[in-house]
Amino acid sequence: MTHAMLLPVAVLAAWSLVMWIWMLATRVPAMQKARMHPEKAKHTRSDAFNALPSEVRQISDNYNHLMEQPTIFYALALALAVSGAAGMIDVGFAWAYVIIRVGHSLWQATANKVMIRFYFFIASTLMLFPLAGRAIYILATS
Repeated sequence: MTHAMLLPVAVLAAWSLVMWIWMLATRVPAMQKARMHPEKAKHTRSDAFNALPSEVRQISDNYNHLMEQPTIFYALALALAVSGAAGMIDVGFAWAYVIIRVGHSLWQATANKVMIRFYFFIASTLMLFPLAGRAIYILATS
């Protein structure tokens, strides 16, 4: 099960790189079109970035989101994999988390209706609870 538990980790990491490419492919041309000097973009929350179109910012926002909560997923999935005791249920929750996060990314980068995005976020977060519980149980009892 170790390899089965690691595959969703690798897939989410690869998806994060896809979102990075998408961000780069939209942000750089938008910055060039706005004649924004890169030095004005030192801080992601700067007014300079606020001048970029929303459809460009929402892609970079999603990339940033993939660097936040998924760190919990990575830690839990790796703990379960390293323990050697991950089961099919754990793998199922890991895949569910990844699939929902990819859906979250696609939604945020395109339609970006906040309440739907929030439901994706809640659904993905709920997948972390059983993973956390199992990781704690396995590590505490081994």
